[in-house]
Amino acid sequence: MKETFIEFFTFSYPNITYVVVGTVLLSISSALVGCFTFLRKKSLVGDVVSHAVLPGICLSFLLTGYKNPLIIVAGAFFTGWLSIAALDYVVRHSKIKEDTATGLSLSVFFGLGILLLTFIQHSGNAQQTGLDAFLFGKAAALVGQDLIVFGILAVITLLMVLAFFKEFQIIAFDQQFATSMGLPVKSIEMILTSVTVLAVVAGIQAVGVVLMAAMLITPAATAKFWTDRLQVMLLLAAIFGAFSGITGAFISYAAPAMPTGPWMVMVLSFLALISFFFAPQKGILVRLLRQRRIRRKQLEENLLKAFYAVGERLGTFDKPLTLDQIGEKRSFRPEELRIGLRRLVSHGYLRRQQSDWQLTADGLSKGRRVQRLHRLWELYLTEYLSIAPDHVHEDAESIEHVITPELELELERLLDHPIHDPHQSVIPSRD
Repeated sequence: MKETFIEFFTFSYPNITYVVVGTVLLSISSALVGCFTFLRKKSLVGDVVSHAVLPGICLSFLLTGYKNPLIIVAGAFFTGWLSIAALDYVVRHSKIKEDTATGLSLSVFFGLGILLLTFIQHSGNAQQTGLDAFLFGKAAALVGQDLIVFGILAVITLLMVLAFFKEFQIIAFDQQFATSMGLPVKSIEMILTSVTVLAVVAGIQAVGVVLMAAMLITPAATAKFWTDRLQVMLLLAAIFGAFSGITGAFISYAAPAMPTGPWMVMVLSFLALISFFFAPQKGILVRLLRQRRIRRKQLEENLLKAFYAVGERLGTFDKPLTLDQIGEKRSFRPEELRIGLRRLVSHGYLRRQQSDWQLTADGLSKGRRVQRLHRLWELYLTEYLSIAPDHVHEDAESIEHVITPELELELERLLDHPIHDPHQSVIPSRD
């Protein structure tokens, strides 16, 4: 394996260079175009185009009788673009919704492609050998003239994205704003559609029509987990795409029975899964940890508020309280009560005295603030939103945990420094 690794990454053979350059170029170009498709919420458009190029490939072969890459590209581009035009026409001039029209366009064009491919395979033309490789891709065929043609397509796609970056950015985020600016939105959409078709056509030799949609959307979806900035998203998508191209080519080289295209998609899918779970801001694991932290914060503050409420009723906050006294103000499950009390002790908000619990100075201050925010918000809802006093408690229970000090001061100003809440309970002072 070490010898294979060194042999591959030192590009000992020209064929390795051809395959790596080809897969990296097509991966980067398709990833960049896919970002704009993804942001416009038209992810299935790539799927339509990738399946619709198959009849164009077959028609090009039927008309010429041999596999000329230039003619195949022209035919693939024509039917790919035609599928998008047909999809747009059906949506605009009928009551069929976009998702239904997408499925119709994809199935009709791909079905026609399979029909033509079957006809060619039974025609007896010896030149048709290897034509079915366009279905699933064959990166090892990226040599000589094929590499030049598809490489040029990938470079053209990259240049088009760079040239129209600002226009693509505007229509991806706010098409109405682009119209109000006087931009030719229809023309820009047509250019973006053409670039999308070019990206698909550039990748059919290596990845195939079946899997090409994944090369468009997966890098963009993966990058979106890591950033909210378009420029960073484009850079990350390009990096993910290039990494999948190099890794897929290496796996195919190390294990010749393994096809490059499917492994490129598998590598991208693996990166997507990692991002899906472990991305620092949007990953599922991070969100679960954040939710857990918020739930524990709410539990702690609810406990401190309960301690403060009991102290208000008793007229003193210096007396240790039993768990039964706390339960009179608010019901807690035994497990969450145990966890909450232990955390409050560790944070210095409570001290334990045998079987009883007492607020510390910090705990008293925090409990007072939570109760203050609760009653301020109840008063705000009754005075500004005209909600009945007996309907504001549940809402205040949720909002009290997220009110910032700035919002607290604004509430106090709006309510003219109130003393009592809607239930005539005293609103604790800020000090």
